[in-house]
Amino acid sequence: MTTQTNPPPTTSPPPPSPPTTTDTNNQQRTAEAKAAFTASLRSAGAHHDAALRDRAQTLRANDAALQRQEAELARTTAQLGRQNEQWGKVADQARDGLKEIGDVQNWAELIERDLLVVEEVLREVEGDSHGQYRDSDGDSDSDSDGGMVVDDDDDAKKKDGKGKAKGWFSWW
Repeated sequence: MTTQTNPPPTTSPPPPSPPTTTDTNNQQRTAEAKAAFTASLRSAGAHHDAALRDRAQTLRANDAALQRQEAELARTTAQLGRQNEQWGKVADQARDGLKEIGDVQNWAELIERDLLVVEEVLREVEGDSHGQYRDSDGDSDSDSDGGMVVDDDDDAKKKDGKGKAKGWFSWW
């Protein structure tokens, strides 16, 4: 019997195989796909970058406009506040004036009543001093001769053309 021995295993790598056209085509397609993908990413990035830059520029421009508007609004608000204070003072003065007019009117009415009382008393006194008297039944005025006494004060009061002659403040 003969014994056969197996050759010892080799530890060296196999020799490189010659490049085939399929591998080369695959590598070329992969490189082209990577380049196309990178180009599309750059294009999308550039598009978004341009849009974002436009927005940032618009925001900066609007910021300046908004600051101007804010300053104008603050100025206008302060001006309206001052005008409101002025109108408040005018309203207070008008209210005080109306109160004063009311006080004057009340005072005038009191004086008018007092003057009417004085006027009535004077009419009675002047009537008694001119010879007026009441009959025993108290319904007619006559002088000592039996004739009627005419009261000239009533005619003098009606000369203002309105027929109203009562009181000192009849115009009020």
